Amino acid sequence: MLMSGFFFSGSDSAKLDEKGRFVLPQTMRYGLVENGKCEFVIGLGLGGCLAIYRKSVIEKIVEKFQKMQHVAQFQKFFTLFFSTLHPTECDKVGRITLPAALKQAVGIQKEVVIAGVMDKIELWPKEVYDRNLRELIEGKSPDFNLAKMAEEAFALLNDTAPAAPSSTAPQSSNPNPLYFESTPAKV
Repeated sequence: MLMSGFFFSGSDSAKLDEKGRFVLPQTMRYGLVENGKCEFVIGLGLGGCLAIYRKSVIEKIVEKFQKMQHVAQFQKFFTLFFSTLHPTECDKVGRITLPAALKQAVGIQKEVVIAGVMDKIELWPKEVYDRNLRELIEGKSPDFNLAKMAEEAFALLNDTAPAAPSSTAPQSSNPNPLYFESTPAKV
């Protein structure tokens, strides 16, 4: 199992104010609290979103990636991933300020969808999230076939691991370098 006890889930939308801030839902803020502090890291996510990671999750990602930092095929990814990470925290009313470069990179303008996704919170431009959800539900896009995606995802729950894609990258016992056990949040 990817996590033990705690995971982010649910979604909400929020409008950005003139300073590029939005209020993070309270339940998600509580999930970011570690050692009595609500500090976290925002960076580029997968598929055109931003991602908010708990500090402990980033520490585990760094630990895993440091073992591969001199592998040439990962250099561009490491540069883009780590250079876009911004440590931050919520203000007293629960607002987060999005760095301008990250907002621009994914096209967030006035409204954002905040989606809890297991060990991270994804921030999507509302238009993109709504379009992806609509395409998924309607089943008109070959990239967003709900039945196929669900079948593949639930297959991961089997005791046997799925076959790893063939690659020249060094293989470990677990083909996913981001797989780790996360400890539950201390609130």
